[in-house]
Amino acid sequence: MTGPEVSPSFRLVYVPGVMPDKWVRVWNERQPDVPLTLTQAPPQPAHGMLLDGEADAGLVRLPVDRTVLSAIPLYTEQTVVVVPKDHLVTAADSVTVEDLADDIVLHPLDDVLGWETLPGRPALERPATTADAVELVAAGIGVLVVPLSLARLHHRKDLTHRPLDDAPASSVGLVWPEAATTDLVEDFIGIVRGRTVNSTRGRRPQPAQEKQTKQKKAQPGGADGGRRRQPSAGASGRARRGTGGGTGGATAKNPRRGKPRRRS
Repeated sequence: MTGPEVSPSFRLVYVPGVMPDKWVRVWNERQPDVPLTLTQAPPQPAHGMLLDGEADAGLVRLPVDRTVLSAIPLYTEQTVVVVPKDHLVTAADSVTVEDLADDIVLHPLDDVLGWETLPGRPALERPATTADAVELVAAGIGVLVVPLSLARLHHRKDLTHRPLDDAPASSVGLVWPEAATTDLVEDFIGIVRGRTVNSTRGRRPQPAQEKQTKQKKAQPGGADGGRRRQPSAGASGRARRGTGGGTGGATAKNPRRGKPRRRS
């Protein structure tokens, strides 16, 4: 005896700063019978959820382990420096790494930029999270370099940010376990890539009958495959009218008509 059938669902994990709303909206329109479950997680736990099968796909920060995960790069974020509103760098439209040489640059443990050499002066200890680092910036302890989306996520009225040139950048991609590329994953890939519901690259083929009809219409001569049209009955009668020995109401000419009579 089999148990009750379990309805399919799609589990998507995403990292802070990433906004999946537009793709989720399209999913709900196209897949009303397949609920999409969203889970937000920091970068490393998000990767772990994908590897452990706790999520079908993820919108995460790159790079990832490409030996076990498939990835489609989506976009690269602008890097900014978060500072108090009265900081000297706010007088400029953009900032260079050298402009931060005299500042304490905070380096949270969940940093996503992967610095080789952090600019400025190091703090006595690393904040546990980006949110903690933002609090320290507000307290005047230092400045923080993050992707633009994280600066917006942790926005405060007493802080602002400026673009930072010559700094590492963070890229976001759609990632899923390579060994678990399901039909639902393919559907979500199509949505993220902007394919229409009837895209030829989608996984849903056209019904056989509809496909055959489209092939026939594409042939020269239209759906009848180029066969010659038969003339109508009226056209046939007109074509035969007035010919000798014809049928269909035509009368043969009198062979004696028009010859002169002989006089006696």
